[in-house]
Amino acid sequence: MSEEPDRVRWLSETEMLAWRSYIVATLRLRQRLHRELAEAHDVSLADYEVLVCVSSGADNRMRMTELAAMLGSTKSRLSHQVGRMEGAGFLRRAADPEDKRGVIAELTPEGEALLKQAAPTHVEGVRAHLIDLLTVDEQATLGEAFTRVLEHLTDLEP
Repeated sequence: MSEEPDRVRWLSETEMLAWRSYIVATLRLRQRLHRELAEAHDVSLADYEVLVCVSSGADNRMRMTELAAMLGSTKSRLSHQVGRMEGAGFLRRAADPEDKRGVIAELTPEGEALLKQAAPTHVEGVRAHLIDLLTVDEQATLGEAFTRVLEHLTDLEP
């Protein structure tokens, strides 16, 4: 049995610190933002993100396929989530008038009201736990870096 040379580019200490800090910090940040939304408005961070994305569409509507892409979700997982939110009265689904095979998610008045109430809590949390901890230059660097990562990952998708 012949040994192949080690071809793995192992992470340096600096790279490992960047990676582990990113992983743990983003997990804990999302947990904190979720807890604040759940305690103040009885809405999960995941559901809040759906409301935000749907509200960004024309007339507070968005095709489910576009919504799944924006959220980085699978169509199946999103369908279950939207179904729960529909049952709670925050969204409704309808056939896409431009393509009867497509489905559109639309904010209900209750969903719009929840988003309006929860948005200040979320923004305050994002500021307190991330934005205000960074300098303007660090914010720009973070934005540029993760835009590049997102573009790379998007290019890899089939």
